[in-house]
Amino acid sequence: MLKKRIIANLTVLNGVVVQSVGFKKYHPVGSVAVAVEFLNQWGIDEIIIADISATKENRSPLTELYKKVSNRCFVPLTIGGGVRSIDHIHDLLHSGADKIFINNYAFENPDFISKSANIFGDQCIIVAIDVIYKDNKPVIYDYKTRMPSQIDLHDWVKEVENRGAGELLINCVDRDGQYSGYDISLAKQIADSVNVPVIICGGAGKPEHFYEVLSETNVAAVAAGNYFHFSEHSVITTKAFLQKRGLDIRLETFASYNYNYINQDNRLDKLDDEHLEHLLYKKIVKEII
Repeated sequence: MLKKRIIANLTVLNGVVVQSVGFKKYHPVGSVAVAVEFLNQWGIDEIIIADISATKENRSPLTELYKKVSNRCFVPLTIGGGVRSIDHIHDLLHSGADKIFINNYAFENPDFISKSANIFGDQCIIVAIDVIYKDNKPVIYDYKTRMPSQIDLHDWVKEVENRGAGELLINCVDRDGQYSGYDISLAKQIADSVNVPVIICGGAGKPEHFYEVLSETNVAAVAAGNYFHFSEHSVITTKAFLQKRGLDIRLETFASYNYNYINQDNRLDKLDDEHLEHLLYKKIVKEII
């Protein structure tokens, strides 16, 4: 059985990583390359870079930036934003991407999913779907018009799968930056309706949120953005929390925090004095030659 994946979702605006709140407010975080380097050191499983300004500006992906970023990335890297042609995918793969995601352009040209999958392989093609609620029902959100799409969500999910997408990235817009937890009901509905891996994103605020969606649904991976930005070793502590709760999570960093208790705020509680004393004072017997 494949291990569940923990993915960092980096929202990029004008070449800078930003903290997003509902895709309406953005606060600068910093360099894309530095963020990728830190996430690698902290043991993230995969990284997604979402350039949210490319489509609106009608420009090509920032391949020169991604070449620099990929030099610091040693985990699978997915890039999206502004992907509108086979040449774009080709250029992104040669810039260091392992996978690409298509969002808005897939609605406009569904055949592009099939064409891309046939050329590059379905394992390379992810289709991203932004979701909001209207009248208590999940619907597709068109971020270009900032309006709900007329395409039925569940019909689109099945069509995307049938056209050859290797994975689905479901982004819960209403929960973006809210730290209120993942949409368990939506994650369960979509993951149970398709036979390809589903990544759920939007709402992570504490380790318990990761545990809930991974233990209660069949999603293959959980992605988070803001959650990982402002706490050093946030990836390692989250994974340690999940392992202690019995989930099959990859944790291969030197620091594992196996002996620490991680609280609901994803902070390490102080170890008992006896354990700390043992770490501080270790008797070294003089070597006799």
